[in-house]
Amino acid sequence: MSDVSDDVRNWTAAEVMQRNVLSADADWSIEALANFLTDNHISGAPVTATGGELIGVVSLSDVVRHSSMPESDTVPDKTHDIYLYALERHMGHEEIRLFHTDNESPVKVRDIMTPMIFRIDEEASVQQIADLLIRGGIHRVFVTDGSKLTGIVTALDLLKVLAAL
Repeated sequence: MSDVSDDVRNWTAAEVMQRNVLSADADWSIEALANFLTDNHISGAPVTATGGELIGVVSLSDVVRHSSMPESDTVPDKTHDIYLYALERHMGHEEIRLFHTDNESPVKVRDIMTPMIFRIDEEASVQQIADLLIRGGIHRVFVTDGSKLTGIVTALDLLKVLAAL
């Protein structure tokens, strides 16, 4: 068993990474992001700008954190507020809630993403990847070749490596 574990520790990111990396666009709405993550059964993704440049990372935790913010922290729609004020003088609060419409949030992925990117190169060992995940308290690292995103290694990928021992 010791020979196998020594061999696994020397495996590289290129040997364990997922090469087909799905990314979120920085200009997507929060609703589009939530649909993207749930439709693809992933908990997070790299965020790219229009030209494909890696600019951050976003996860379901970011979506939940944003959606749990008090309404006063969201961007107000001033025109809507004027109408609500006029309605409040003639109707009760519960009646006004019936007029609520589910408009798409003006908040974009770029507003809730984490701009700090944990990246490694393809030659990083599984041991180095595990150390980075633990030290950073993160669930995924991006594998790059220079500035080009070539893959992703998640904590689940490392667990699959362990399960194969």
